Amino acid sequence: MCPSKKVPPNAGKPQPSQTTKAAGDVAESEALQRLLNAGLTLLQRNYRTPGRGGGEIDLIMRETDGTVVFVEVRARQTADYGGAASSVTPRKQRRIIWAARRYLQRWLQLPPCRFDVLAREGSEWHWLKGAFDAGF
Repeated sequence: MCPSKKVPPNAGKPQPSQTTKAAGDVAESEALQRLLNAGLTLLQRNYRTPGRGGGEIDLIMRETDGTVVFVEVRARQTADYGGAASSVTPRKQRRIIWAARRYLQRWLQLPPCRFDVLAREGSEWHWLKGAFDAGF
């Protein structure tokens, strides 16, 4: 008689797909690499403001000319329902702007700033420079 092999309990069963958070982290890392390759410098990743209703900024970068770039990263499998970039709603923009203002409070002099969106649909990336304006 052959010794029996232990079969993992999940063998043959479909594995759960990657969580939304994990997929977002992968997209954020890919976006960061694209920005670094384009010559930008990372200032901070996943900047969060305290308290309820606070904002979060995926990537804060600096251009070679000194411009501080606040980057929102979005990833979607398809361009359905407007695609990844259109998911940065006016409400989300306000929260990013609010967080950017908090981040800039520690600066002695306000640098030139820009709000970009890096959107991935499937495997295709779109970099929307100056996607929205903060009015400061």
